Amino acid sequence: MAQSQAWVKRYLKAFCKGFFVAVPVAVTFLDRVACVARVEGASMQPSLNPGGSQSSDVVLLNHWKVRNFEVHRGDIVSLVSPKNPEQKIIKRVIALEGDIVRDVRKLKRM
Repeated sequence: MAQSQAWVKRYLKAFCKGFFVAVPVAVTFLDRVACVARVEGASMQPSLNPGGSQSSDVVLLNHWKVRNFEVHRGDIVSLVSPKNPEQKIIKRVIALEGDIVRDVRKLKRM
């Protein structure tokens, strides 16, 4: 009986050591380096979520590139929605600082 109690104590001690190391490392990684997100909706079709409302894609969001301002035209970025701050949206970058963007639909009407 003493041996089984010693084994349980060793197991709990090893679990706690691993837990208290793994959780801060995982939280720091997800906050600073990258995290996984689910894409729902049709705004990024056909690149993401080609099945529409029946399915959703999973993407890896790279926090490191955004933090170092390494965003280029064509990149897909995630940001907080200006209409609903509790929601994140995913969009493709079409222009960078200093670029002039014209609405092609308005130019075709003229």
